[in-house]
Amino acid sequence: MALRMWASSTANALRVSSTVSRTNFSLSRCFSTVLEGLKYASSHEWVKHEGSVATIGITDHAQDHLGEVVFVDLPDSGTSVSHGSSFGAVESVKATSDINSPISGEIVEVNTKLSETPGLINSSPYEDGWMIKVKPSNPSELESLMGAKEYTKLCDEEEIH
Repeated sequence: MALRMWASSTANALRVSSTVSRTNFSLSRCFSTVLEGLKYASSHEWVKHEGSVATIGITDHAQDHLGEVVFVDLPDSGTSVSHGSSFGAVESVKATSDINSPISGEIVEVNTKLSETPGLINSSPYEDGWMIKVKPSNPSELESLMGAKEYTKLCDEEEIH
C-alpha cells in the first residue's frame, strides 16, 4: 500500500503541463524535452527558423548525454557553415563532441555568453544555451530535418538500443 501511494505521488510530481510555460513541448521516455516548432537533426542539433535567420543549438537529449558542459568552442561571425559539417565542439566532464550544422549558411551571430558560462547549454539548451545564428543559404535544407514527433521517436529508439 505504501509503495502504491509513493508511486502515485511520484507520478503526480513528474506530470508536466505545457501550461506551466507558454512553450509547447513533449517528453520522450528518457524525459528529455523536445520543443514543438523546432527542427531537429539526427546528430542532435536543433534549428529555430525565424524570418531570415536560423538559431542553432544542441538538444536537451544531447546535453543530457554529455553531462556537465565545461567548455564550448564556436566559430566567429561571418564564417560559413555547411550542412552536416562540424562548426564547433562541446567539452563536458564526460567527453568532447563535435557540433554539426543542420543547415548551410553564414554565421551572423555567436552566443558569446557560452565562453564564460558554458553550463547554459545544460540549464537552458533551447533558450540561453543557443550557439549560433545563421543566415541560411539553402532554406530547403530545413525540410529534410525532423519535427518534434520524429525526433522524440529517434531519442526513444536510441534509449532502447
